[in-house]
Amino acid sequence: MSDQFIHLHLHSQYSLLDGAIKFNDLFTKAKEYEMSSIAITDHGNLFGAYEFYQKAKEFSIKPIIGCEIYITPTLKVDHPSQARNQHLILLATNKEGYKNL
Repeated sequence: MSDQFIHLHLHSQYSLLDGAIKFNDLFTKAKEYEMSSIAITDHGNLFGAYEFYQKAKEFSIKPIIGCEIYITPTLKVDHPSQARNQHLILLATNKEGYKNL
């Protein structure tokens, strides 16, 4: 068993209001720490998935595509700070999983 760390919950510049890391900076640092793979789990969107995938391949790092979604008790939340929202990380293991995201 490998003791290598793989980051499976990471927000990029595409995770609006919550992320700031740019892909070049991310993969440069990942290479520095000898990480073989890394996941993207932006909040509620896959806007950066293609760019993330392409950049990961440039750096010879295995990309893991995912998303952080919200589970809410209602469809409309009038007061988000008072809601009982839950976060759930979903990771795709293959093309079908990506389509399901």
